[in-house]
Amino acid sequence: MILSEKERAVIEDLQTQEKSCVEKYGRYAQQAKDPELKNLFQMLQEKERTHFSSLADVLKGQVPSCNCNDSDGRNYTPKATYTEIAVSEDKMQDAFLATDCIATEKLVSGEYNTEVFAFGSSDIRKLLADIQVEEQNHAEMLYKYKMANGMA
Repeated sequence: MILSEKERAVIEDLQTQEKSCVEKYGRYAQQAKDPELKNLFQMLQEKERTHFSSLADVLKGQVPSCNCNDSDGRNYTPKATYTEIAVSEDKMQDAFLATDCIATEKLVSGEYNTEVFAFGSSDIRKLLADIQVEEQNHAEMLYKYKMANGMA
């Protein structure tokens, strides 16, 4: 499969977003105080690495198969570390990190929503739509973490 110049540029832009997410989740995993949040960030970092790799495959002319994973967000049930009433520096720090990542996931999801229509290939559109759903799942998981810990 040969990509047009515009399609190639879109994939490269999306890769930049994914690379940023990989780096952010890695840094935030180091900064998180709560082991539950640290683990969530590490898991999401791996998922973003997979997205980056899938986009790299598209640049090489191969579209990886996808199986619209829409259950991660629904099935995620975080353990509460912080009480709803207590306010600590650690809780405020972790709340900031989680909130910032929700905003990032919304931004990235929106990019996929817009850019999916730049492609003639239905296989690429399906892949991008699948990644968008996964980005939405990431935001849902982060939101559930915040709710469980009295941060929302």
